Amino acid sequence: MAELNGSDRAVDFASLRKDFPLLAREVNGHPITYLDSAASSQRPFQVLDAMRQYDETTHANVHRGVYGIAEEATRRFEAARINVGRFIGAPDPSREVVFAKNATECLNLVARTWGRTHCHAGDTVVLTEMEHHANIVPWHMLAAERGLHLRWVPIDDDGALILDDLEQLLDGAKLLALTCMSNVLGTLNPVRRIADLAHAAGAVVVADGAQSVPHLPTDVASLGVDFLAFSAHKMLGPTGIGVLWGREELLSELPPFLGGGEMILDVRKDGFTPNDIPWRFEAGTPPITEAVGLGAAVDYLDDIGMESIRAHEITLTTYAMAALTERFGSDIHIFGPKDAAERGGVLSFTFRDVHPHDISQILDQYGVCVRAGHHCAKPLMRRLGVNSTARASFALYNDETDVDTLVQALDAAGAFFR
Repeated sequence: MAELNGSDRAVDFASLRKDFPLLAREVNGHPITYLDSAASSQRPFQVLDAMRQYDETTHANVHRGVYGIAEEATRRFEAARINVGRFIGAPDPSREVVFAKNATECLNLVARTWGRTHCHAGDTVVLTEMEHHANIVPWHMLAAERGLHLRWVPIDDDGALILDDLEQLLDGAKLLALTCMSNVLGTLNPVRRIADLAHAAGAVVVADGAQSVPHLPTDVASLGVDFLAFSAHKMLGPTGIGVLWGREELLSELPPFLGGGEMILDVRKDGFTPNDIPWRFEAGTPPITEAVGLGAAVDYLDDIGMESIRAHEITLTTYAMAALTERFGSDIHIFGPKDAAERGGVLSFTFRDVHPHDISQILDQYGVCVRAGHHCAKPLMRRLGVNSTARASFALYNDETDVDTLVQALDAAGAFFR
């Protein structure tokens, strides 16, 4: 693949594959073609080595011990927090970055703390039709508990939000929850425009950045949101750790999410005093090794440059959409925006009348890994008029060869089901 100019150096994306050990294996006698990074990305040696080195040389519990390796573990854990905060442009990473087990838990944290504190019977929460279940179900749960009303921002047939009536939908709303990038359609939403309208209506904005943060330059001030949630395992990091960024003034007024150790300053028979932020939201022993791995993943992404990663994925997505439509024509339907500049590297598609699970199984015989199902977005599936789709999703370690292999394998699947 041709080199792309990064923010500070040229990047040969084709050579990055060697950094990811799993991509060296074969599946069913074929080199693996991993196209499921929207579910979980692969991890480079740099992340795996950082986690192993920590476990072998430093591991101890954090924030408690005063002996040497405990203090070093604490330093590395908190350094990861600062690193992640800097990566997303947090004004005060030491106070505004909360670690949880994944983005889903982060969104539930907002619903169970901010939502319970501020939302009362008759209040309104606004969602979009393209949300992941993680940004729907917590609000359904809160609505059932508190007697809230849910309003929905619809999408058009091209997979874009219809914003003509947004001001009316936001009238009187307490909160707007939206995804920065759809995990099904790839749609990149105009988050700042929407957030500004929500704030003008007096609503707080919570954004799901699980798909966008790994692939786009992210600056929370530019986004204009109040909370942003994302997961390490979609950005070259480990499973078991997610990040919630929140504006300091909002986090400071919220009650704890879970009770136990670490989230307290004092416990008495007549009550307790919660810890300061962010630790009041991190009850119990945190994911220390995973935080170290996430910090290393951020370093890896930073070294390449997020603008370069985005440019690479636009080029690859453009190539993939053209290759699939040119080869299969009307036999394939790719959902979402037609312009790769308006979407991320996620291609959800239907192929003839073949069930997506059957497509996925046939592609696996050629070493091609794609996701099939409703992608935790059933309201969106119903809007699209399908039960499920097949989904190929790209990351920085993919190139045109992977797309060509996908096309060839899908061709074989078509012949099998002819």
